[in-house]
Amino acid sequence: MSSKPRDAFVDLYYEDVVIGDEILSDSHTITTEGILQFADTTRDHHPLHTDEDYCREHTEFGKPIAHGLFGLSLIEGLKSELELYQHTSVASLGWDKVRFRQPLFAGDTVHVRVSFLDKRESRSGPHGIVIEQTELVKDDGTVAIEAQHATLLYRRDKLAPGAEPVPARGRGASS
Repeated sequence: MSSKPRDAFVDLYYEDVVIGDEILSDSHTITTEGILQFADTTRDHHPLHTDEDYCREHTEFGKPIAHGLFGLSLIEGLKSELELYQHTSVASLGWDKVRFRQPLFAGDTVHVRVSFLDKRESRSGPHGIVIEQTELVKDDGTVAIEAQHATLLYRRDKLAPGAEPVPARGRGASS
């Protein structure tokens, strides 16, 4: 894990990403209300996620579990709070190798671990592609969800003429 201060990871350009660096998000406690709001938003009201009686009688979990995509969405949300690419992101290119390892329940407290796995210059434009290994980790240390995420970032050395780079908050710049 990197020994850099957390604010050293804010507004990373492609050139700033160091393979092997790792950062942790703040924690979040999952609530029944959050799971039900996700069910409403996605229109996925399967009883496995919404019905305590059904889960008690018909599942090995004994209580509702959060949707897998709820957990994947939490990964992205907690990661976005880190502001890794707050002003330097072009687009998300997608998720790969998504695995739901452990169920998530209301009351679980989780955080995200992000590690930079790989990076390369884009073949189709003046950007760079970064591959992140992401994990949604429960407070007991078990990994509930893991996935790889590809993101397209601006390159500082390829900014349009006259464009100013984002101020390097946390990378030695004064506030």
